[in-house]
Amino acid sequence: MTVKFVELDKLIHDRKSFDCGRDELNAFLSGSAARHREAGISRTMVLAEESGHSEKLEICAYYTLSHTEIKREVLPDVLAKKLPRYPIPVILIAQLAVHTNFQGKGLGKTTLICALEHALLINQHLLSYAVVVDALDAQVQAFYEQYGFRVLHQHQGRVRLFISMNTLAQLFQ
Repeated sequence: MTVKFVELDKLIHDRKSFDCGRDELNAFLSGSAARHREAGISRTMVLAEESGHSEKLEICAYYTLSHTEIKREVLPDVLAKKLPRYPIPVILIAQLAVHTNFQGKGLGKTTLICALEHALLINQHLLSYAVVVDALDAQVQAFYEQYGFRVLHQHQGRVRLFISMNTLAQLFQ
């Protein structure tokens, strides 16, 4: 099976029926993702399939990427000393979710891989130091850590994790 994520299109993708079991992620997809794209804030990519019970395509999984920055001081000293003293640009995986009907089948890993490949592609045109993600809870933190993300710091009450672009480039070679 070929996995192809495409940009969210509210005219053809069924955002309202998406349920990953997390109200915050469901609400973002149904209410904010399209508006954020129109405002130039972030881009949401979806994996969709025909559902048979709707004219729109059912969303199986999605991820959202945006740019942000981190302070050099939050990085481990060995990394920070090589960087300038101003904020460091990074790509943020703002959301990543899999519909409950498709959970437990490896689609979370596949979605993460696609998001990271997308981040590397963006990095070819607009350099970023790393990819960061804010874990919703310990289970989500463990998910990212198993793929090489490391704890960075607490950010707005959540654990922020990162993986450097250099590490990603090596992983995808």
